[in-house]
Amino acid sequence: MFDRPQYGERAVLVHVNFTSRLDEEELQEFRELALSAGAEPIAVVTVARKKPDPKYLIGEAKAQEVRDYIRLADADSSDTDAGGVDPGGANIVLVDHCLTPAQERNLERFLQCRVQDRTGLILDIFAQRATTHEGRLQVELAQLQHLSTRLVRGWTHLERQKGGIGLRGPGETQLETDRRLIGLRIKQLTKRLDKVHNRRQQGRRARKKADIATVSLVGYTNAGKSTLFNRMTKANVFAQDKLFATLDPTLRRCDLGDNTAVILVDTVGFIRQLPHDLVEAFHSTLEETREASLLLHVIDASYSDSHSNILHVNDVLKEIGASEVPQIEVYNKIDRVGGHDQEGCKPRIDRDENGHAVRVWVSAHTGDGIELLLEAIKERVSGDMLHRWIRVAPTDGRLRSLIYENANVLRECIDNSGDIMLEIVISQKDLSLIQAQEGVKLENESDKQVINYCS
Repeated sequence: MFDRPQYGERAVLVHVNFTSRLDEEELQEFRELALSAGAEPIAVVTVARKKPDPKYLIGEAKAQEVRDYIRLADADSSDTDAGGVDPGGANIVLVDHCLTPAQERNLERFLQCRVQDRTGLILDIFAQRATTHEGRLQVELAQLQHLSTRLVRGWTHLERQKGGIGLRGPGETQLETDRRLIGLRIKQLTKRLDKVHNRRQQGRRARKKADIATVSLVGYTNAGKSTLFNRMTKANVFAQDKLFATLDPTLRRCDLGDNTAVILVDTVGFIRQLPHDLVEAFHSTLEETREASLLLHVIDASYSDSHSNILHVNDVLKEIGASEVPQIEVYNKIDRVGGHDQEGCKPRIDRDENGHAVRVWVSAHTGDGIELLLEAIKERVSGDMLHRWIRVAPTDGRLRSLIYENANVLRECIDNSGDIMLEIVISQKDLSLIQAQEGVKLENESDKQVINYCS
């Protein structure tokens, strides 16, 4: 293991490509990740392979090239360290790919330098950005889950307890001790996050009873979600032109006009190869996206390969179970696409064959198109809420409780047959969920106002 250097972190970047061409956009994104983590890139090594090398991932020849860059940087740096001046030199290697624990250890031994893969780099950025209690818990849990697979040979001075007269016994290796302590800490963090999850569920139930829809901002990192959030809600959350500027989710009321309002949620940005440890640890945060009434998929219109980013975001939404939530694509940063004289960057709403808003072009920076976006949200949210009468058997208390939990109940009465009649306002999504769980049939296809639940 190599200690964190006393001064800044000067990094050699290793970009691994298993396709036939070098993707400059991915390489630039990797540079921005390193800069967001506080590293100073001093060299970039690109690697093209058909398949990963089991020992070093990048192959021994490329590993030697990286070691040459490290030695060259050390040789070019100043040998003096008077007055606390940074002596320079490379002190970390960042690899734009996931490394196995064995590959990471082999590279560190060969390079004699700290090695961090893409997952560890993203976790380090998240650790710097976490400001709330929940965010810090989630990041620590993800870091420990990642670290638990990388403990082997992390210690050499306490590999096993000493033997000898009076000291013999089963003992416990330092590795076993570390694993046990990490396991205990993971259990503690999981219990704390379960409490956070329960509080979030209570908040969502309260918003449903108040008949307030939740709209969640999702999208690739640095697409401008926080700037758009500030523009729509008059909030002042942190927004900066860097990757993962937002980590902790923020909820604010957003007025749409005509006494209509929604709760707007600003969430963490997605990225390609999002670490699974993060997806698991951020379960309670990502649940705000999964349980939303509508998703605003924010897309950087000025990015040349925005289609690829859209696919990456949709893959993450599918992974967290939010792919079925209704979505509006919001093409942001149109002020960076040449000017308003071009067709592609005019503020507008694109509609499908049924007249539904599916795409809105805006600029969160200048405010162009924001009114159109609010109009599109209002159309989708208002059309999603249904006013229904529901018939429930007096013996079906579980179903009645489920309706109260997921709908806004306006009134309750008993008809002549003794059944309970509930007048509710409910979203189409929640109504479909109840119908699927309880085997609901429409009592009158022509009216569709009274729904009969068969136990």
